[in-house]
Amino acid sequence: MIVAGIDPGKNGGIVIINDGDNIDDSPMVEMHKCPRSTVEMSSILRGARNTAWVQQDKIVVAIEKVWAFPTDARSAAFKFGVNYGQWLGIIGSLNLPFMEVPPRTWMSSYDPVPKEKKERKQYLKDTCITMYKDIFLYKKNITYAVSDAALIALWCLERKNIDG
Repeated sequence: MIVAGIDPGKNGGIVIINDGDNIDDSPMVEMHKCPRSTVEMSSILRGARNTAWVQQDKIVVAIEKVWAFPTDARSAAFKFGVNYGQWLGIIGSLNLPFMEVPPRTWMSSYDPVPKEKKERKQYLKDTCITMYKDIFLYKKNITYAVSDAALIALWCLERKNIDG
């Protein structure tokens, strides 16, 4: 099974987990800060799709379902929405199965998540570091940019393994 977790914010990222279930694959993890261009975004997802091309049912993308808040500046909200839309367009153009997952849903697997943003980000990063070192023996640095995407990917992988 290959899962891609996407935190679509401009400071977010994309994490791809290949659990090694496909023929001739060994488990691996790729982590990328959110690319600045749609060409780079699609290149990352195309690589994941091509890995599982023979067994299309063995890949899924989980993207955090996001929205702007009334307190967001108009230009920031617009940029946020554009990035989210670009990811959805790329996922659709590559014909990848996907699910949109609200933050509260995926974060509930990692309770108790602090409410204050700075504390929450640190808690999620620390949780991600621990889980990826324990599960995948991942030794590279995990940053704020990729920690949410990494936890979304792990949440998706766990759901797919439970649901079949």
